Amino acid sequence: MVESKKAETDKMSIEDIPGVGEATAEKLRDSGYDDVMAIAVAAPKDLSEITGIGEGAIIKIIAAARKLADVGNYETGEEILNRRKNVLKLTTGSKNLDNLLGGGLETQTITEFFGEFGSGKTQIMHQIAVNATTSESDGGFNSDVLIIDTENTFRPERIVQMSRAKNLDSDEVLKRIHVARAFNSHHQILLAEKASQMAKDFNIRLLIVDSLTSHFRSEYMGRGSLSERQQLLNRHMHDLLRFGMLQNAVIAVTNQVAARPDVFFGDPTAPIGGNIVGHTATFRIYLRKGKAGKRIARLIDSPYLPEGETVIQLSEEGILDGI
Repeated sequence: MVESKKAETDKMSIEDIPGVGEATAEKLRDSGYDDVMAIAVAAPKDLSEITGIGEGAIIKIIAAARKLADVGNYETGEEILNRRKNVLKLTTGSKNLDNLLGGGLETQTITEFFGEFGSGKTQIMHQIAVNATTSESDGGFNSDVLIIDTENTFRPERIVQMSRAKNLDSDEVLKRIHVARAFNSHHQILLAEKASQMAKDFNIRLLIVDSLTSHFRSEYMGRGSLSERQQLLNRHMHDLLRFGMLQNAVIAVTNQVAARPDVFFGDPTAPIGGNIVGHTATFRIYLRKGKAGKRIARLIDSPYLPEGETVIQLSEEGILDGI
């Protein structure tokens, strides 16, 4: 029933939404909203600002889209369970880390990896980018990947190393990884909004943001700008989450840490972003350094998995199980 309803929605055009004529449809499409579901789950204020259509008219359009797509109503637990069967899992390359995450990185959710410099965050992002291009039988999605690089940390040479370690054609893997350098927070937000347009041309099942908060942290300093920073960060994270839901994709983000006076799981640091990031990320993994290239990964937040930790190994071949 859930599958058939989704198929019906996919066949609809935005002109099927009552109140959407040719001119309005053109504005919506030009802004990247070209399907009924994307409009149904949009925030009225954001959609109004992006399209230039009055907020009153947008509220009516969204309400009509929700009715047409049959979203926003109560569902039974059985219906939600059936919908959850569409969730896919992406391997991290480490069985230890996969087990900690209940089988791998989930689609339709945001998974945050945070820790200090050198804790392995970017290495894990490179690894899952390679893994996503592999077949489902190998724990991948046979899909393309989007990476929003905010700190110029993407290295194609690392992708080549990891690909060869898995006996993959590194040239083909690189062709399936699409990288955009974000030069400031507004550019970063724009790139996330444009991801849906990329998904029209490519089968995107993984979207990476490395790192999530660096631009926001450097551009909005001091208590006076905290409210604006958090509002923009909240909008950005919900754009990412919406993409994950609509495309059935994994959203993986890295986050920085800052010193704080109390102790956070034995380390006097805490992730940037406060409650905005904490409440929107579905899974949160804290990484810290071990010895001889080992890293300790601790799951500190999940809606259904217990807290726990495991050991992984960073090597030239990629992310492996720690011994």
